[in-house]
Amino acid sequence: MSNICMIAHRGYSAKYPDNTAVAFEKAAENRSGGAETDVRITKDGVFVACHNSEAKFFDGTELLVSESTFEELTAKPLFNDKSDDTVYLCTFKEYLEIMKKNNMVCFIELKGSYTDEQVKAVFDLAAEIYDLSKCILQSFDFDNLIKAREMFPDLPLMYTYGMCESHYERCFDYGIAIDADRLVITQQMVDEFHAHGLEVGVWTVNTQDELERISAMGVDYIESDCFGG
Repeated sequence: MSNICMIAHRGYSAKYPDNTAVAFEKAAENRSGGAETDVRITKDGVFVACHNSEAKFFDGTELLVSESTFEELTAKPLFNDKSDDTVYLCTFKEYLEIMKKNNMVCFIELKGSYTDEQVKAVFDLAAEIYDLSKCILQSFDFDNLIKAREMFPDLPLMYTYGMCESHYERCFDYGIAIDADRLVITQQMVDEFHAHGLEVGVWTVNTQDELERISAMGVDYIESDCFGG
């Protein structure tokens, strides 16, 4: 475990509302080495941390992130059934500031449709606030990773690999690491990526048995809702 970087999946989401500032702060307090987030774009172009296409509020109402302004989306608290905290939609900028303050690794997944200009804006902001060497772009869409490589040659990239994906070997041609579902990762995959000098992450590991099994493979990152460092 000592050489594995634990990544808090959407922050410390087992006990706090996911993708919120408090979840990211609590991940740091729980000694996580990094935190994963999902980034969406509001109607007026603000990058926010939100997994689903809609934001759900404390009063049971919802708003589509892409069709609402940032002011509309932050006019009232988010739904929270995990803690006593009053939480609001977290901006990507705020997430980056928390990561920088705690020297944490950023796992960043872009949700929804992004133009090349918007992808560039996301990581220009990451470079301005923090350090691109501490940021890893993740995507199920391999073409998005290739486009990002053209714009940001030094940005670490990870192919998000689940049950429906195939041909992970193409990562080797482009120098792209992998973040694999715990149900599909194998020792052979780990060994192949390491032989090519590429890192391996695994998601989402939430039981002690699974933590021990995945750790024994010698992976580099483990994403978890509940385990810290």
